[in-house]
Amino acid sequence: MNDPLPPGSTIGILGGGQLGRMLSVAASRLGLKTLIFEPAPNPPAGQVADQVTTAGYDDVAALDAFASSVDVITYEFENIPTAALDLLEAKRAIHPGRRALATAQDRADEKTFLEGLGLRVAPWAKVDGADDLSRAMAEIGTPSILKTRRLGYDGKGQIRLKGGEDPQVLWEQINAPAVLEGFVDFTCEISVIVARSTDGQVVCFDPGENVHTDGILDTTTVPARISRSQATDAVLLAGQIVNALEYVGVLGVELFVTTQGLLVNEIAPRVHNSGHWTQDACLIDQFEQHIRAIAGWPLGDGTRHSNAVMTNLIGDDIDGWAGFDGAVHLYGKAEARPGRKMGHVNRISPRS
Repeated sequence: MNDPLPPGSTIGILGGGQLGRMLSVAASRLGLKTLIFEPAPNPPAGQVADQVTTAGYDDVAALDAFASSVDVITYEFENIPTAALDLLEAKRAIHPGRRALATAQDRADEKTFLEGLGLRVAPWAKVDGADDLSRAMAEIGTPSILKTRRLGYDGKGQIRLKGGEDPQVLWEQINAPAVLEGFVDFTCEISVIVARSTDGQVVCFDPGENVHTDGILDTTTVPARISRSQATDAVLLAGQIVNALEYVGVLGVELFVTTQGLLVNEIAPRVHNSGHWTQDACLIDQFEQHIRAIAGWPLGDGTRHSNAVMTNLIGDDIDGWAGFDGAVHLYGKAEARPGRKMGHVNRISPRS
């Protein structure tokens, strides 16, 4: 195991959104400092972090100074330019590592990786042009969903196919390397938040049941309405993924529960929206677990002490802030826009 970073050390975080904000809060509880690197001015994480570097990912001098000012580097989003990572990695360790990041940045690479582990995914095909799409539509059928291979999130970069669409028109709309995914007949969607330390210790939180609205997570409920054997399989599957990647940090694994077993929807190499319930239903939440992992500390006990329902606050949902019951977590964003995550509310009850 690497020597653990002592209190007073500085965690460098690429990205200044709400995940960076909550990572900074968790780090501060452990006596660790955070330095945020974010191109946009006045990021939400900057309200709670020790320092902020405002610069682009192509600013070599700023990246160099950032790396020199921190003891380890992590990130709150996947789409970091490779050139920036090359420069940073030459000076400081980056957790999670480059392999996990590269795998999750490309949907086709991710699915190939998962299938290589013997895990099941939805029917899919690579799409690099209208002809590919025509063949994929004939093979996979409809309903299905066309997704960009890179940069898509919260329903962005996606087109749902119902049947009868023109492949050429669809390709012109998506206009990027993509995958076509067949729809899955599932009983529910769950996610597992799993952490792995520098010495290979693995800790999983209980699976949560997710409900999406317009491609954006609406609620996560714990416990999920699944059997004990399904929960065990989900946790073991998540552990298999982080071990295969030699991962360090927290990873989110989204799964479809079907009558034929579990299918992996996608993985996210970072703390995850569907793990926010851990802030109030567990002694050690996903954010502290991530900081512990990347700092070389032993992982904490992720046992759930309460049932929980996490509800995202999207767009003008935030207008009701004064009347929310439960534990309210607001992200400090200046402007509420449709589809924008502004905060969340965790409601807990005695564990069942």
